[in-house]
Parts: sequence; C-alpha cells; structure tokens
Amino acid sequence: MTMFKAVFQCGFLLNFVIICSLGAEVVTIDVHAVKNLLSQGHLYIDVRTEEEFKNGHLENAFNIPYMFNTPEGMVKNPNFIDQVVSRCDKEDHLIVGCKSGVRSVYATTDILNAGFKNVHNMGGGYTAWIESGFSFKKPHTNEL
Repeated sequence: MTMFKAVFQCGFLLNFVIICSLGAEVVTIDVHAVKNLLSQGHLYIDVRTEEEFKNGHLENAFNIPYMFNTPEGMVKNPNFIDQVVSRCDKEDHLIVGCKSGVRSVYATTDILNAGFKNVHNMGGGYTAWIESGFSFKKPHTNEL
C-alpha cells in the first residue's frame, strides 16, 4: 500500500467516523439534482463566508456562514444553528452548499442534528455549479 493510499484511506475513514458518530446521515446530491429541486421550491443555504457570497452566489440563495475568517484562521460560527432556526422551519426542504462541498457536509450534519428533516448537501459546491454552466448572481459593480 502506498503512503498516499494509506493516508487517503485513513483520512476518509476518519471523516466517515466523525460524521457518522454525530448521528446524522448526510445525503449529498449533485448540482443537476440541486437545480431541479430549486425549481421545485427548495431553499438554498450558502454556508460560505460573507466575502465569498458577495463575490457571486446561486439565485435566491441566502447566506448563513458556517465559518468566519479571523486573524487566527477559520473559526466555526457559534450562532450558526440559531441563525438557521431563525430563517427556516424544521420542515422546510433545504439544500446546503459551500465552495467545494466540504464545509456544507459539516453544516448539513449540524442542521440535521438540530432536528431538521429534509436537508441535502450539494456535492462539489458553488465551484461545481459554475463549472456546470448554471446561472448565478454576479456581484454588483459600481462601474459607469
């Protein structure tokens, strides 16, 4: 077994154990399925930072950052679940996305553990959405 393969398998297993031990089964769907569900009225929570969100996002998405940039690095938003609860009902159909699909797995896990029932993670995140050629809201510019 090569060193890379061993590290990958251990890292994958560790992530799997962490997510499973949290009690939530995260269902990840691809951007094509997300596009279809959004057209049916599902809500999209973008868990990227405010800065990332301002640089472009899915139409009708709302931003609840899962992490914040600080001088010490990225830290988890301590009010994340409270912010989700204040914006969404536990029966709402939610899709959670980030830049690449990593932060959104953890955010989706937290949302499910808070008692929400209909939550999906968007695999590949905003990057996959853009690469698929789907529409998005571009940042405002003040050019004349």
